[in-house]
Amino acid sequence: MQVKITALRQTTYPELISRYELPQQTPCTVVVGQSWTLSECVCPADMCSAAWQTLLPFVQQLLDGGGHFYGDWMRDPHSAMVSCNDGFRPMTFLVETLPPSK
Repeated sequence: MQVKITALRQTTYPELISRYELPQQTPCTVVVGQSWTLSECVCPADMCSAAWQTLLPFVQQLLDGGGHFYGDWMRDPHSAMVSCNDGFRPMTFLVETLPPSK
């Protein structure tokens, strides 16, 4: 079983950044379009550790053959749309089970 994680979109809230955040040199190293394919539940070396903590339960459940997160909110029950917990510039990820290779 393999799971693919794809960074789909990043939203930025400049008004919150200017009001609350301390200056950051590298606030997010993940870029839109970046993807990872995993066959085990290990954080990829180039993934933000905070994003990984948000994605981990979904990756783990999909690798174990699970799905159907929060009822039937996804068209593909073996996928999830998940955003990292960065309140200033959250990245949205698609986490999905890949079909078995032939």
